[in-house]
Amino acid sequence: MAVCYECNDLAGESSNVENLAGTAGKVGAWWWLSVTAAAIGFVDSFYLTWIKIADNVISCSGIGDCESVNSSSYAEISGIPIALFGAGAFLTVLVLLLLQTRLREQAQNLLLGIFGISLAGTLYSVYLTYIEVFVLHAICPFCVLSALMITGLLILSIYRIKMDFGYR
Repeated sequence: MAVCYECNDLAGESSNVENLAGTAGKVGAWWWLSVTAAAIGFVDSFYLTWIKIADNVISCSGIGDCESVNSSSYAEISGIPIALFGAGAFLTVLVLLLLQTRLREQAQNLLLGIFGISLAGTLYSVYLTYIEVFVLHAICPFCVLSALMITGLLILSIYRIKMDFGYR
């Protein structure tokens, strides 16, 4: 079954699933929303990684306690900042999204990969948000942004899977 990215417009209009061989390089609004969320998530996670590695003080401008969160023992695994794992996940999603425009015959498999990464990231973000609220009693707005972006990617991937596999 071929994937129809032109069918995934914001208005919800759809046409029959069609062969994408003649529409190489054309993608829909849902794909662009996914790229945007992944790019924002990557920049955010990369910034948090840089702050952690450079041992800089992070400022939340009075809207959170980023320093408490980023300097806690929960901010790294075996000495590696968890934000680096987040940056890697967002970068991987970006690569998979870009590959969808090049490897049309693998588009559905790549979409399932995006779903898997975003599901794992969302579940881990739920855990980290629990740690922020109930253990550290501190909220990092940059961490919240990352959680929102990965959750947004999960929702978008579910919607795109429904559209691409013909479920309404």
